[in-house]
Amino acid sequence: MISGMWKNVICVGTGNEGNTGGHISGKLGQQEERILEFGISQQEPVMNIQLWKAYFDQFQIILIHPDGESFGPLQERLGVQRILAGNTEILIYYGEPKPYTTAQEIYFDFIPKGSYVDDGVWKIRLIPQKIVEGNYHLWMPSAALLNPLTHFFSPTVDTTLTIPSTARNVVAVGAYNARLMTYAPFSGRGYTRGNTQVKPDIVAPGVDIVTTAVGGSYTGVTGTSFATPFVTGSAAIMMQYGIVQGNDPFLYGEKIRAYLQRGAQRLTALVGYPNEIVGYGALCVAESIL
Repeated sequence: MISGMWKNVICVGTGNEGNTGGHISGKLGQQEERILEFGISQQEPVMNIQLWKAYFDQFQIILIHPDGESFGPLQERLGVQRILAGNTEILIYYGEPKPYTTAQEIYFDFIPKGSYVDDGVWKIRLIPQKIVEGNYHLWMPSAALLNPLTHFFSPTVDTTLTIPSTARNVVAVGAYNARLMTYAPFSGRGYTRGNTQVKPDIVAPGVDIVTTAVGGSYTGVTGTSFATPFVTGSAAIMMQYGIVQGNDPFLYGEKIRAYLQRGAQRLTALVGYPNEIVGYGALCVAESIL
């Protein structure tokens, strides 16, 4: 909504969840059940999982504790369901479709009875009942909130964009290694789940970026949060050229994004553009203005 107001360009980093193992997805067939495994590290104080699917798809869900005990099938009903699995209480919430989406969220909240969630290999068993589309996605919290060994086994690196980089009219910025001219494996990538938008739009340098540090020194930083300012500054320069200097009073919003996409440079290791890893390519302002 904000991107459609007056003259602005909103640039958003795609996050650093690309290689953290926090996402898994697949397609459930009418006669094909799936068992999804994930590890919870020792001394993990909090944990939750979001399962997203089409509301018209119906399948049973069974949770399996690391000690092998099964819980379920879960009941598809509104309100909270409570399961005591070992020393961990699990709250399950079944969502409804919303006025703006037919998707359904099923939320699992792992609450330790003591200090930590039960560690080990957990499993989620999906048993098809009535399948139309069959696609499912599961996400953990940001890796910054979890121990390194807490992740899905056989994760899906795509669709690891973080909100709000999934918004339609923002410039979603991923990171690449400008020294090696390769994509950054941590960089969040698409396409978006609901409508398969091409995200990221472009990538910018985001590995070992030299910047100021606390105390007046300099340091090297890595992440899409440090790639995004390159694009933000580039958009500001283009808007100054167009709006302030009077060369193009309409040089903002989607027009900026179109120019950035057109001028983006390709990385040698990747083929097929746009793609879900670097979008239209690497930022190049010099090639973005006619």
